[in-house]
Amino acid sequence: MAGFNGFGGGANMQNLLKQAQKMQEQMEKDKEELEATIFYANAGGGMVEVEMNGKRELVKLAIKPEAVDPEDVEMLEDLIMAAINDANRQVDEKTQEIMPSLPGGMF
Repeated sequence: MAGFNGFGGGANMQNLLKQAQKMQEQMEKDKEELEATIFYANAGGGMVEVEMNGKRELVKLAIKPEAVDPEDVEMLEDLIMAAINDANRQVDEKTQEIMPSLPGGMF
């Protein structure tokens, strides 16, 4: 039998396994780096500021006092959502940048 499922024998299979292990180690390193990264976003010209890590955990929320208007709570809610959504977008962009698109749903 010439080869193993078209891979050319055991030596090639070992090389494939080594490459897969290296790829997995790199992906884990990239994931750890992403999770440790802090993303900064703000809305309303800095009235609301957020910091989010790569795990999408909100680590800081700052609201300037002048952003708090009891007559317009909806505006403050919108500013908070906008800042959080921007931070989430940044996490998405960084994820796409460092994580390769692989078939089979590896991410």
